[in-house]
Amino acid sequence: MKSGRYIGVMSGTSLDGVDVVLAAIDERMVAQQASYSHPLPIALKHEILGMCQGQPTTVSAVGQLDARLGTLFGEAVLGLLAQTGVPAHEITAIGCHGQTIWHEPEGETRFSMQLGDNNRIAALTNITTVGDFRRRDMAYGGQGAPLVPAFHQALLSHPSERRMVLNIGGIANLSMLLPGMPVRGFDTGRAIC
Repeated sequence: MKSGRYIGVMSGTSLDGVDVVLAAIDERMVAQQASYSHPLPIALKHEILGMCQGQPTTVSAVGQLDARLGTLFGEAVLGLLAQTGVPAHEITAIGCHGQTIWHEPEGETRFSMQLGDNNRIAALTNITTVGDFRRRDMAYGGQGAPLVPAFHQALLSHPSERRMVLNIGGIANLSMLLPGMPVRGFDTGRAIC
């Protein structure tokens, strides 16, 4: 990864808000520089929950929610930048996971669906934005979750020690860092409800 300042955007299964972090990354070091929590409007939370719970919807409703979440995530980034006084041109990129509304890692046609249009985030902030991480992992044979094992491996692996990292969020997951072996990770189940 290119050294620089990056912004990460996350809205997890707990739907308690949009979390944004500014980090400086230099080879094997990550330093958090600032964080910001942006409120998730209650009506939007209920709409997301409805889709997550399989309530009937339309393609139009899914598309509109995708657009609104993209705008909300972009506004959250702007909130962080305003709080810190950091100009957008100093940010290398934004990584936005999106809001998972359905995750089906098993079966004949495995898929995962996240909403939050990254194009809108990029347009609103004028910062390169990347995302769609789960579907890429699934395309290469993974389960699309958890996302953090590669990060854990880059920062916490050791050439001779076996390490495990437990990440507790809405869904907890475990990363296994074993010397000389590819990193392994898996979800362990619901954690913060």
